[in-house]
Amino acid sequence: MKRSIAALATAGATVLGSTFLLLMPAASAAAQGCRVDYTITNQWQGGFQAGVKVTNLGDPITGWSLQFTFPDSGQRVAQGWNATWSQSGATATAAGADWNRTLATGAAADLGFTGTTTGANPVPASFTLNGVTCTGSTGPVTTTPGTPTTTTTTPPSGSTPLAANGQLHVCGVHLCNEAGRAIQLRGMSTHGLQWFDSCYNDRSLDALANDWHADLLRIAMYVQEKGYETNPAWFTDRVNSLVGEAEERGMYAVIDFHTLTPGDPNYNLDRAKTFFAAVAARNAARKNVVYEIANEPNGVSWAGIKSYAEQVIPVIRTADPDAVVIVGTRGWSSLGVSDGSDETEIVNNPVNAANIMYTFHFYAASHKDNYRATVSRAAAKLPLFVTEFGTVTATGGGTLDQASTTTWLDLLDQLKISYANWTYSDADESSAALRPGTCAGTDYGTGTLTASGALVRSRISTPDNF
Repeated sequence: MKRSIAALATAGATVLGSTFLLLMPAASAAAQGCRVDYTITNQWQGGFQAGVKVTNLGDPITGWSLQFTFPDSGQRVAQGWNATWSQSGATATAAGADWNRTLATGAAADLGFTGTTTGANPVPASFTLNGVTCTGSTGPVTTTPGTPTTTTTTPPSGSTPLAANGQLHVCGVHLCNEAGRAIQLRGMSTHGLQWFDSCYNDRSLDALANDWHADLLRIAMYVQEKGYETNPAWFTDRVNSLVGEAEERGMYAVIDFHTLTPGDPNYNLDRAKTFFAAVAARNAARKNVVYEIANEPNGVSWAGIKSYAEQVIPVIRTADPDAVVIVGTRGWSSLGVSDGSDETEIVNNPVNAANIMYTFHFYAASHKDNYRATVSRAAAKLPLFVTEFGTVTATGGGTLDQASTTTWLDLLDQLKISYANWTYSDADESSAALRPGTCAGTDYGTGTLTASGALVRSRISTPDNF
């Protein structure tokens, strides 16, 4: 449930959207062929971001390696996703990951990376797939670093967050939409379904989507404390139903495997594998799902958390290879700060998986300047998601700290860090957004909000910058 810190950042970015199409000629009896779309999606002074789409036009491939050479040896891949990236000299290599190493005829793999540049055009002249050259023409980048341009990619259209953004993915240190644009989602977390299930009905969810204009609903499914372990089938079905309710209203859903006591997620490893196999299979066709695999690890090392993540993520990827996965961090998801550590343990030893983010939690009255400093620093290196924050103390009680909450939310807005507030419930605690007794009725208007609820709603309901 409570505590901690988070970080994310944005490497300054101007969108270029130059797309280059390269076709591989037929090769040998296998009639091999491929297409590579290389797109510079952002560029800034000293750096750039590129998307790479590899389409197999020949026979099925199991195990592939894409290579290309930068025109300038000073250009480097800084951080890549959806493949295992490496570089030797000016030549970069992307090898297929576990979930996309097999490409059927006509299948595609979407990759990407952020890179550094000395100022030259960061467009490779050619590509090779498994040693076979892809030839074709490439257009020049016509802008210079730091010059604003507009994207040539048309984002999904629609009035809801889901309709506007489609399938999300991690690009660099950002959460990005289907068009590759960095976005920030803002929403609310449920309380434990075993205690406050009555709070999540048609009227309350309509209010969240239509009055609050929330982008996401975090579904907090406790594992212990009379939660999932007592009735796996009911809790799994309820989580799936809420994912569907969120989708119907155009909101994203964060499926939260809410571990707190005991704090070592490995205690629930088998339960996690069973649960995520079920919900991933059920929701794989939906574009609104994000998986949060461990709420607030505590009393456990980063190595222990990393080991857990590297066993659970493949279970999700088997059924749902495209969804974003969020990994909890040490010290109640404080990036280790609440345990006397910091983000460097993650930076130096990241989870071996792509399309993932790291969790940061804070409670505004308890976590202030030193936590914010860590978030600001870590934001440049790690993709972060504040899946839980409170306006009060880490206990969930105490007086609303409006000044600290405002400072925190201003920082998250600046860094485009997505967040969910604890909690959209009528719990008898000051962190709750609804007054006690609200969920026994049918009114979820502004008159039912606590001081915390009114403050958070005022921030969430402002227009999104999609």
